[in-house]
Amino acid sequence: GGFSDKGVYDWSSEEEEPAGGAEPVQVLVVKDDHSFELDEAALSRILLHEAVRDREVVAISVAGAFRKGKSFLMDFMLRYMYNQGSEQWLGAPEDPLTGFSWRGGSERETTGIQIWSEVFLVDKPDGRKVAVLLMDTQGTFDSQSTLRDSATVFALSTMISSMQVYNISQNVQEDDLQHLQLFTEYGRLAMEETFLKPFQSMIFLVRDWSFPYEFPYGQEGGMKFLEKRLKISENQHEELQNVRKHIHSCFTNISCFLMPHPGLKVATNPHFDGRLKEIDGEFINNLKVLVPWLLSPQNLDIKEINGNNITCRGLLEYFKAYIKIYQGEELPHPKSMLQATAEANNLAAVAAAKDLYNKKMEEVCGGDRPFLAPSELQARHGELREAALQLFRGVKKMGGEEFSRRYLQQLEAEIDEVFVQYIKHNDSKNIFHAARTPATLFVVIFVMYVVAGVTGFVGVDVIASLCNMILGLALITLCTWAYIRYSGEYRELGAVIDQVAGALWDQVPLDTPQSVNLWPEKENHGRLFYYYF
Repeated sequence: GGFSDKGVYDWSSEEEEPAGGAEPVQVLVVKDDHSFELDEAALSRILLHEAVRDREVVAISVAGAFRKGKSFLMDFMLRYMYNQGSEQWLGAPEDPLTGFSWRGGSERETTGIQIWSEVFLVDKPDGRKVAVLLMDTQGTFDSQSTLRDSATVFALSTMISSMQVYNISQNVQEDDLQHLQLFTEYGRLAMEETFLKPFQSMIFLVRDWSFPYEFPYGQEGGMKFLEKRLKISENQHEELQNVRKHIHSCFTNISCFLMPHPGLKVATNPHFDGRLKEIDGEFINNLKVLVPWLLSPQNLDIKEINGNNITCRGLLEYFKAYIKIYQGEELPHPKSMLQATAEANNLAAVAAAKDLYNKKMEEVCGGDRPFLAPSELQARHGELREAALQLFRGVKKMGGEEFSRRYLQQLEAEIDEVFVQYIKHNDSKNIFHAARTPATLFVVIFVMYVVAGVTGFVGVDVIASLCNMILGLALITLCTWAYIRYSGEYRELGAVIDQVAGALWDQVPLDTPQSVNLWPEKENHGRLFYYYF
């Protein structure tokens, strides 16, 4: 059994953490009806934080059978990340272990996928600053999870992570490899389609290793043990050979680490709360090797998909695309992963191109920038639009040119929609445009005053009375409009007044096109101005 199987310690996210309020956040929820729900808002708050959203991401996940100490290990990883560079990162012997929720016993604690709310920024040896994300998964193959639940959670964590730690108790059995084959089946076909291995690093972490006289604890013994376990020989059954071929074909890098048992005090004390003084010294010594081996800057693997480094912003798009294929009733065909990856790949490129366009247009006419001549705004829009489209075309994308074309058209349409908003925003800064409504009302008042005076002088009292009534109505409307603009209240009424004034203003003959096509023809972009002014 796992080393934390007997404890009863519960961690509450309300406890004080050295992270200043950081806590595990549930981003994937497995419901009682075995459906899956992604908390996009929570995931966006983490991955789109200003400090990390455009940083290349290292996603580290720990997965495996339930009640085998995954969350317990993650909390030691958190200690290391909060104390990088310190030889005393393990903390004092009396410090209880906090972080991801864990406890001993026979019931699962983690449900779905949790992510630590603080993304760590780490400087790689080559000078790049990367974002490190820690993920903890629901235990697989427990009494409450179906095969689909277990396969989905493990597969999702493997697809999202750049470093997947496969937490195994005591030994690497054949069923462990078969389960891994099931989960990585989603990557095999994608590999054949892209000619790249779909997943990155797989680390077999064998807990409670009982045969150090055959293969010593640590990475060196683990690699020798794994080489023997994954060896393909001619006298093996074809099924066993296929399992091993699958695993080798799906991961860029495969390694193994052997960990000793943490000691009887840990396994039998129902009140164990993670204090180092109660953990066996040999386990602690190997823990001091394992965690830096996983998390030291030179060993961190940046998340890659189809040979491209992924940022936190891009990872969010992949997360959303992948979860869609698992929200049906059946496990998806492996080809579905390729489809979802291609979709996320293109959506990430659309988001990056649109973000470039928005940033540049904000510099041109956003915020408190002064009013820009329509012709100049049109010219700058054309340049930035083309730059955004070139950025999209320049990104390596899966799915082929035909698949990407609809995303290019989506990008063009979204940029044109945003451009209309920039036109309106720029137009609102034009003092003459802003004065159009009061000017129209003043003209109506003046004309009605003159007409009323003339008709009253010549004795046409009916028309004079009608003009005076219109004059009074226009005057009340002008006062109402001024109050709305000053107070910000009754904005709907103000919009109606503007529309009526605009309709009167438009009675002046103008060569205005009746319809505008927003699609790529360059001449149509010029018409946008005449249509909206």
